[in-house]
Amino acid sequence: MNKNMLQLFEECRDVHVLYSYEETEKYIEQVVAYAKHGVEAGDYVILIENPRLTPKIQTELKLQLSEQQMEFIHFVKSYDFYYSSGSYHPPAIQAYFEKTIEPYLAKQATFRSWAHVEWATMEDPIHLVKDFEKIIDVAVKEYEFPLICAYANKSMPKDIKNMLLEVHPYILVEDDVIVSDLYAAAEA
Repeated sequence: MNKNMLQLFEECRDVHVLYSYEETEKYIEQVVAYAKHGVEAGDYVILIENPRLTPKIQTELKLQLSEQQMEFIHFVKSYDFYYSSGSYHPPAIQAYFEKTIEPYLAKQATFRSWAHVEWATMEDPIHLVKDFEKIIDVAVKEYEFPLICAYANKSMPKDIKNMLLEVHPYILVEDDVIVSDLYAAAEA
């Protein structure tokens, strides 16, 4: 994880970041670094992930973390998370998320999350994704936790990419974190 990102997390907890990745291997490196840093900082880490990638991420984490540290990692199947109601429905996703973080809130534990967002098709209306991202941005501020939303760059049409830049205050690029100009403009 790059120094600017680590510094950002140390300065504030309510950080909502877009990560548009190109390569799966680099993606795995980033999610593992994020989770490892979180555990080392004393956070529980919620990884909303595709079951196809979960074993690879778990294997890498087990190489870098102790058994006790692995207890701070919680995997959530991305399909169950995003389609718990049978379709991509932001209120249902929000309810699922609130249920997921409830144990951490109850014991006043700090946590962070990584959400891998994938679509088999682009049939879901863009406004639903935008609505959900706005809901989660409010949750990040309310519950004061860092969240990285990861999207495969190759499967994002330009209109979705622009919308995501409008609803994420920060963007993680391979070696840096930058402020989203489109987010600032949309907020103004």
